[in-house]
Amino acid sequence: MPEPREDDLFRESTMTFGEHLEELRTCLFKSAVGLALGFLVGLLIGGPVVNFIQRPLFRALSRYYQRESVERFENELAKDKQAGRTSPWTSQEMQDRVLKDHMLADEVYIDPREMFEELKKRYPDQLKNVPPLPQKTDAPASADADPTDSLIRLFLWHRNEDDSRLRVKSLNAQEAFGVYVKGSLLVGVLLASPWIFFQIWNFVAAGLYPHERRYVHLYLPFSLGLFLLGASLAFFVVFEPVLNFLFSFNRSLGIDPDPRISEWLSFVLLLPVGFGVAFQLPLVMLFLERIGVFTIKNYLSQWRIAVLVIFALAALLAPPDPYSMLLMAVPLTFLYFGGILLCKTFPRHVGPFEEGRSVEGSSN
Repeated sequence: MPEPREDDLFRESTMTFGEHLEELRTCLFKSAVGLALGFLVGLLIGGPVVNFIQRPLFRALSRYYQRESVERFENELAKDKQAGRTSPWTSQEMQDRVLKDHMLADEVYIDPREMFEELKKRYPDQLKNVPPLPQKTDAPASADADPTDSLIRLFLWHRNEDDSRLRVKSLNAQEAFGVYVKGSLLVGVLLASPWIFFQIWNFVAAGLYPHERRYVHLYLPFSLGLFLLGASLAFFVVFEPVLNFLFSFNRSLGIDPDPRISEWLSFVLLLPVGFGVAFQLPLVMLFLERIGVFTIKNYLSQWRIAVLVIFALAALLAPPDPYSMLLMAVPLTFLYFGGILLCKTFPRHVGPFEEGRSVEGSSN
């Protein structure tokens, strides 16, 4: 193999396949070391992180049971009105207690005779002159009679955070430890992401020409910012509408949700990463334009097809509900046109041979 000439402008970018593999191995090793260090830091704060990522699920479950409570109160008040009974509560008071005070209630029924007998046993002197309550008649009840008519209905109120239905469950002893490790790993990925992205772009820069490597300093923060923007959008904006939509099926089917923490954490890890990777679209467009696969003219002329493809991919990558699909597809559509603007801002360098071919093609 001949030695490269001293005046070869591209000698610094000449790498063999083995050298590329060695560069990839080095970048992967450094990325793994950075991830391991981030994971060790995550072990120190894994508990608060797991509590933090449960907040969207807790809020969605709170809204589910708040709405269920309001609907149940409305039905009971309607029954009382039809039966001619008065209620100590109004519909607005119930809604204020549930929605504004963030309280939930357990509905219980008490037999007044049993309660009276228990009170007489505990306070015989105070209740010795009180006549006993009439005994329940043995007459057969009609088929349409409500068995709770002879009982006293009470609401036992408690705060949302004290409701056991809003607490995420684990079904075995080791599941909580696995969740703690996953939460720590999530912290490690976030902390190490700048270093990992640096290694990725460092590997890409090894195959570029010297005059092109300066773009890495621009791509690196841009790529990292897009990833964090996509992950933040998924966590802070997408999760709750998606959960509200999915829980609406529980309400319509009469099935109360009982999510497990491990399944929820897997969902938390999957969706933000998917959004973060999808938000790399402008850089992918710039890369394809740089290597000559597409041109700016192609991007502009085929934008309708590109938007259709974006919505189709969003339907495949996002959870099966319209909210998450739209919340992924709409930002990606704007990012597509942002990618076109990026290609115009940093146009591709056309070499002398490409210019000659383009002139020859235009003359023909």
